[in-house]
Amino acid sequence: MHSMTQSAIEVLEQGDARAEKRRLTAHRITGCAQRLTLERGLDGFTMDDLAELAGVSRRTLFNYFAGKDDAVLGGPPVLSAELLETFSTGGPHGHLVDDLAEVVLSILAESPETREDVARGREVMLANPRLIALAHQRLEECVEACMPYIEAREGTHFDRRRVDVAIALMLVCFHLAMQRYLEATATDLSTLFTEALGTARDLLT
Repeated sequence: MHSMTQSAIEVLEQGDARAEKRRLTAHRITGCAQRLTLERGLDGFTMDDLAELAGVSRRTLFNYFAGKDDAVLGGPPVLSAELLETFSTGGPHGHLVDDLAEVVLSILAESPETREDVARGREVMLANPRLIALAHQRLEECVEACMPYIEAREGTHFDRRRVDVAIALMLVCFHLAMQRYLEATATDLSTLFTEALGTARDLLT
């Protein structure tokens, strides 16, 4: 789940071939960075090593990521301008939680990560506490980057406490889905997230 040093949320038009190529290149670089981290440790390889393994030039590598930590974590979520416009104007369902869920599902649909990628990313994170701290920082940046869209949507009814609860609910459901995803063999992450959110809705109604 592309570079916070560039932007907290990377907005791309869906169907753009160049955008897709960039997304896949970033994914390949991150996979290589994670494998090097597991093999040598986070401080055991250089950006030149990473560029060579990923098959890109050093200059290209720095066009994607500012450093090794960013490369290992990957970049920010990719959202289409159309999705953000729909969300900002109160869609697609007219309910904040349901529409935040659609944003999450869109991110999952656009992500090229496999179950193997997710498992490797978690292994790297657990072995490197500084990455956990950076991931939390990037998550906070991502949430703040979303606020203008939520404020535009909510207008005079904007209540940060209500929004924070809604976002926390998304994160808890995603975390639970991720745990089950790594234990399962067939079910996809999007389905598990939807099921977790449905369970939360049942418990709260």
